Amino acid sequence: MEISTLTTYHCLVFVWYIFITYSITHVRAEERPSEVFLYGGQWKYLTVLNLVLQAVFYGVSFLADVLRLIKKLRCAKCVISSRDLLFSVLAFPVSTFVSISFWTLHTYNRELVYPKSLDGVIPLWLNHAMHTAVLPFAVLEILATPHRYPAKKKGVILLGFVAFLYISWVLWIYSVTGEWVYPLFALFSPAGLAAFFAGSLAVIISFYNFGEFLNRMIWGQSKFCF
Repeated sequence: MEISTLTTYHCLVFVWYIFITYSITHVRAEERPSEVFLYGGQWKYLTVLNLVLQAVFYGVSFLADVLRLIKKLRCAKCVISSRDLLFSVLAFPVSTFVSISFWTLHTYNRELVYPKSLDGVIPLWLNHAMHTAVLPFAVLEILATPHRYPAKKKGVILLGFVAFLYISWVLWIYSVTGEWVYPLFALFSPAGLAAFFAGSLAVIISFYNFGEFLNRMIWGQSKFCF
């Protein structure tokens, strides 16, 4: 993809994610939930955190493109390194995990992740923007430009660390409120919940590996241009 076209694309997707993040954080329910439910606000949901992550990634990508356009190659190289680390370790595996896990659980029993009562609060288009569109955008990014992946050990450790931070956030909210972020978690015993978290980590690491595989199949090992 030509750099000017890529710059326009990244700018548009960046604006899109800013708009979606703004939309979900300003949703107004007709009936206010309790103060306990409000603890952590929307920031306790992986879906919303992923929207912020995608906005940051596409913002960094847009900046890298602009620096390449104006021939600031030394600065561009540094920004591109940050862009590639963000995409490989977080943006692709997290967006893939959010989309596939949400719709899998939604199909099985939506009340476990997205109660029907939310249909009157969150518009259908916003639901799909948060849970559906994130996946094709992630795949399209791989098709649009090559990304340099870190060493496998480094990438997995970074992804695991971020997953640990989110799990800690979920457990902290439960310790404070007595309410789980997702109703699904209430079905498990402590051992079962630990196994669920471990299984989820294994799945998201497999998405990391899949992204690396796609990137290598499409771009090879050496096609990284500045």
